[in-house]
Amino acid sequence: MSLGERIALRAMGLLDPETAHRVALGLLDAGLGPRRDPTRGPRLATRLAGLDLPNPLGLAAGFDKNARAIGPLLKAGFGFLEVGAATPLPQPGNPRPRLFRLPEDRAAINRFGFNNDGVAAIAARLAARPPGGIVGLNLGANKTSPDRAADYAAVLAAAGRHIDFATVNVSSPNTERLRELQGRAALAGLLAGVAAANAALPRPVPILLKIAPDLGPAELEEIVEVAEGSGIAGIVATNTTLSREGLAGRHRGETGGLSGRPLFARSTRVLARLHLLTEGRLPLVGVGGIDGADAAYAKIRAGASALQLYTALAYEGLGLVPRILSGLDALLARDGFATLAEAVGRDAAALAAETPA
Repeated sequence: MSLGERIALRAMGLLDPETAHRVALGLLDAGLGPRRDPTRGPRLATRLAGLDLPNPLGLAAGFDKNARAIGPLLKAGFGFLEVGAATPLPQPGNPRPRLFRLPEDRAAINRFGFNNDGVAAIAARLAARPPGGIVGLNLGANKTSPDRAADYAAVLAAAGRHIDFATVNVSSPNTERLRELQGRAALAGLLAGVAAANAALPRPVPILLKIAPDLGPAELEEIVEVAEGSGIAGIVATNTTLSREGLAGRHRGETGGLSGRPLFARSTRVLARLHLLTEGRLPLVGVGGIDGADAAYAKIRAGASALQLYTALAYEGLGLVPRILSGLDALLARDGFATLAEAVGRDAAALAAETPA
């Protein structure tokens, strides 16, 4: 980490987390972020749901909820971006404070509640984004909607022409009863509506499904069955957790989803189990606790074809992106892999057999 980045992160740490996040986006939008092409190389190139990525490391949804900094973020070295979550109507989300740092745990807890500008504003920004780069949209539902399943299809219909993929987010813990949409019947109906909206687009896009890390084996089996029967192109594993095991930070009792390093083991086990359940038929995106090259490599060996991160950026800055990718390339080379795809799932069986500590 450069001295300048260390100073900037220390200054951000003096602000409350949500204000710091807003300032960071403002600085990026003003052109004060890094300017680098995506890290490339034959070992790092990957294919995800029909999309050719220069490298496997993406930015998770939630960092740029309203698609305000797509251009600058595309210059930060990521292989792809995901913006949102977007809902049909604008909504303020839950009352502040709703984001809490846990520096002792290298973690964060949030209970934002899908705060965003609404799909009309977000779609307009997506339409005006610079050419090049892979950009997806996280689909959400309004808190007060009488038909949340229909909200996902409505967001895709409004913005689908301007994105490269979409992610159905039924796993946020911060909208009451949203996770109930992960059940078999509810999920099948929701995905059928999204599929119909996708088919009506001039250019249908790959649809991913983002799931929670707190699901048991039987629930994972159900989700895989429904996903494969619905034509889903991939699964994102995972969203934040409700678990609070082993935390030291003073905000550990706050309500919301926990992200960062404490999520790593739980989300990686889910990833490995999904890889075994799908037998490689569905590509997986590994998310949760990635804060270095070793963690990124572990996700690949657990079954991920691509990766996303967010929370670690609050502690390491955007310079973490090239550091992870150069380290990942070196680890693949060390173990004799000519391509990332050769390493996918190598440790899945052992990891899936583990039980939580």
